[in-house]
Amino acid sequence: MTERTLGREQAIYRVTWIGFAVNLVLSAGKLAAGIWGHSAAMVADAIHSVSDFATDLVVLLFVRVSAKPRDDDHDYGHGKYETLATLIIGVALAGVGIKLLWSGGTAIRDFTRGLLPTQPGVVALWAAVVSIVAKEALYRYTARVGRRVNSPSVVANAWHHRSDALSSVGTLVGIGCADFLGGGWRLADPAAAIVVALLILRVAWQLMKMGMDELLEKSLPREQEEHILSLIAADPAVASPHNLRTRRIGQNIAVEVHIRVDGAMTVTESHRLTVDIERRLRDAYGEGTIVSIHVEPRKQPPLNESK
Repeated sequence: MTERTLGREQAIYRVTWIGFAVNLVLSAGKLAAGIWGHSAAMVADAIHSVSDFATDLVVLLFVRVSAKPRDDDHDYGHGKYETLATLIIGVALAGVGIKLLWSGGTAIRDFTRGLLPTQPGVVALWAAVVSIVAKEALYRYTARVGRRVNSPSVVANAWHHRSDALSSVGTLVGIGCADFLGGGWRLADPAAAIVVALLILRVAWQLMKMGMDELLEKSLPREQEEHILSLIAADPAVASPHNLRTRRIGQNIAVEVHIRVDGAMTVTESHRLTVDIERRLRDAYGEGTIVSIHVEPRKQPPLNESK
């Protein structure tokens, strides 16, 4: 079975389990290289990789819950569990970024006090190279699957993979400078770690903002709402769509709108009209789109009372 023929839940499980296995191997390898090569930066990088285990487990757990159909306690389904997973991953990324920022700042403070970082071995340098290649490839694969199945938590997890690759870039630069230039150039290690930490914190903020916007039921972007209104008004029998309310529920969107129709229209005709609108919206935004349409009689123009 190829990747494109997999169902949404199956595709998410496959890409997450692959990431889990890669993280396991990389974490063990980097930890061994850091200890053997006397590289504190590589040991810290290995700990960063270990944090990916937590996000992989979060995705596996919450995606299973979010895939459940609606029930008596969840009339709109369980899609927001996946949103919660995205928020948790963002918080985890922020924690990693703050830790790297603190470590880099501490190392620079120690350097100003005359304490030089230990010069690492070449094995740590090669471990950083392998980590960069593996994690960037894992990011691209995971992000592609996440976009294909419209899973914000998988895309968020992909960015966690890239944050690990960026962390390894900083580690590579620091180890390389320490190995080949020595002396004061060992300061490049903590300096690179600070730059990487800031990049990670930026991604973490974006993910947390996205999760919070959805949990707080922020409306869809204006251009998307305008497209929704154009789909609703595509039938000439529909007049003045108004009171549009939109929100995102996991991978799906919810649309509530009022429309006006000819007051003499039968219930059967108005039902057919709303079914057509629902079909257009679901064709554009997916079968899971939740649509609620309130039908009102078209307002009649005032009578001309002049004689």
